[in-house]
Amino acid sequence: MTTFPVWKFDDPQGAERAVRMLEDAQSNGLVKIDDHAIVSWPAGASQPNTKHGHEETWRGAGWGSVWGLVIGTLFFMPVVGGLAGAAIGALAKATEGAGISREHLESMRSEITEGTSALFLVTEQANLDPLGDRVRMHSTLLASNLTKEERDVLLETFGGA
Repeated sequence: MTTFPVWKFDDPQGAERAVRMLEDAQSNGLVKIDDHAIVSWPAGASQPNTKHGHEETWRGAGWGSVWGLVIGTLFFMPVVGGLAGAAIGALAKATEGAGISREHLESMRSEITEGTSALFLVTEQANLDPLGDRVRMHSTLLASNLTKEERDVLLETFGGA
């Protein structure tokens, strides 16, 4: 099953550390990482830094579109009055067939703040319980599990393979 977990960490470097742990978990067969993106928001910065993993070129192109839309809408669009709600509403409409709900998006927007980081993953063959145990470093798991059909809808929606 394909999953779309998002982990929030209580420091700007937590997501980077988790990626290294997940790479170890992948080598042990606990997970297959299709792609990942990191949002790191240093204390005092006006906006976060982002980094796309590009695990595989053909998959990276499709998920890069997803990361760009989700992360761009959540963290880089002007947040003035009702514009934030409208932007999240539009994003939720675009991702509703892919198992990413408005509630998940609003949670990401409100919980990933200055002084934190987040790891956005697309995984297959993941057992989230032992995987979560490996990355439990002052983190919060905000997960949306995707079926194969939901994953296909998401990649189709955003130009993926």
